Amino acid sequence: MIKVTDLSQSFGKKTVLDAVTLEINKNEICALVGRNGAGKSTFINSLLGLLPVKQGSIAINGIEVTKKNDEWKKAIAYLPEKFMLYPMLTGLENITFFAEAVSKMTDVVRIDQVLRSVSLWDDRDVQVKKYSKGMLQRLGLAITLYQDSSILILDEPTSGIDPMGRKEILEVLKSLHNKTILLSSHHLDEIRQVCTHVVYLNEGKMEKFTVGEFLATHHLGGIES
Repeated sequence: MIKVTDLSQSFGKKTVLDAVTLEINKNEICALVGRNGAGKSTFINSLLGLLPVKQGSIAINGIEVTKKNDEWKKAIAYLPEKFMLYPMLTGLENITFFAEAVSKMTDVVRIDQVLRSVSLWDDRDVQVKKYSKGMLQRLGLAITLYQDSSILILDEPTSGIDPMGRKEILEVLKSLHNKTILLSSHHLDEIRQVCTHVVYLNEGKMEKFTVGEFLATHHLGGIES
């Protein structure tokens, strides 16, 4: 599903990613873990084609990520840490706006499904400015899920959310089926609950573990238990 081979990225004289190689297979849920400044955002932006690949290669579903070929984009959906929503619009109006931006025909049945899946159907006609942070994040996730992409990349999906909001987001993630997910996280408890694997980025190098292997061998400062 995601195959990264000898990926290197640098800024000036600083090497951020040093010949990184990684495979994330179908239906795996991988946590991207590393201390602040380790290069997680650089890695995600490379996967999304936002940063050009300077050395090495990235393939999504067997299609190389390049500027000349955008077929790979159909397989992937991205939820940034802060989703830019329109506060004066309702939840339903927001998701409808983004749905119309990606397709000519808006699938109202699909909108219904994803709003219900994130428990926002009852609040669909409420202006987003009145949503809690957890509701805002769930609406962003609903917009991401609308595309029904096979691969999801989620950047700190529970960042800054209270414990109840985190629980709601995790319940949604656990309910997803037939999705390959890469999510960056600082919370070991949500990694335990949701993920099958951990991708650990440290000093430009990357290693992949099962969750059990990672928890048994790594005790990290800056990562919350």
